[in-house]
Amino acid sequence: MKTTALHIALIGDYNPDVIAHQAIPLALQQAAQALGLTVHVEWLATDTLTSTALLQGFDGFWCVPASPYRDTQGALRAVRFAREQQRPFLGTCGGFQHAVLEYARHVLGWADAEHGELAPDAQRAVITPLGCALVEAIDTIRLVPHTRIADAYGQLDLEEGYRCRYGINPAFESALLEGDLIASGHDAAGEPRAVELLNHPFFVATLFQPERAALTGTTPPLAMALLKACQALAT
Repeated sequence: MKTTALHIALIGDYNPDVIAHQAIPLALQQAAQALGLTVHVEWLATDTLTSTALLQGFDGFWCVPASPYRDTQGALRAVRFAREQQRPFLGTCGGFQHAVLEYARHVLGWADAEHGELAPDAQRAVITPLGCALVEAIDTIRLVPHTRIADAYGQLDLEEGYRCRYGINPAFESALLEGDLIASGHDAAGEPRAVELLNHPFFVATLFQPERAALTGTTPPLAMALLKACQALAT
C-alpha cells in the first residue's frame, strides 16, 4: 500500500522548554508510524498568521498549549480556518480555550467574547480561571458515548494530565454548548474538559494534555484520530 504523506500545522509559539511542545511532534510521529503514514510537522507561530495564506497547504491542525500566544488573532484565524474549511483540528489546553473563544465570537456572534487571562475584567469572558488550577495534576475524565473522542479512545473512563489554569466560564457554559459545539468529556465534578464540533470531519479540543503520553512511549489516541481524519480526507 502506498504511504500517504500528511502535512500537519502546529499552531503556537514554539518553546523547547514546554513539555507539550516536546511531546506533540513525537506523538504525531508515533501515530504516523502506527498507521503506516508519513507525516510532516510544521510549527506556525501565531504572529505569522496575518492571513489564511500559510494555512492552505495543510491537511490538519493542532492548536497547542502554552498560551497566551504572541498573537491571539493569529491563533483564532487558524482555528476559524480549520472549522470553516472542514480541516481536521485538535486543540489541547490553550488550544481548547481558543477553540471555544473562536466559536463564541464567530459562530455565536459574541464579538465581545474574551479570554480572561488577557481581559480579566471583560463582561463576556468565556474563558476564566478554574476554581482549582490544574497544574501538573491528573484527574479522571468521563467521555460521552458515541462522540469522536470516545471513538478515539475506545473507552469512556480516562485518567489524563493537565497543566492549565483556565477553562470555560460556568456563567456561559450552557449557551456555549447548546448548539453544534458540545461537551464530550467531563471531570469528576461534571465540568467540561473536552468539546467537539458536530457536522465537522474532526474538530476536538481537550483541556487536558493527552500528548504527554508520547514521552513515556504510549501513542496518544487523539494523535491517531487526528491523522486518521486527515488521511480520510486526503484519499
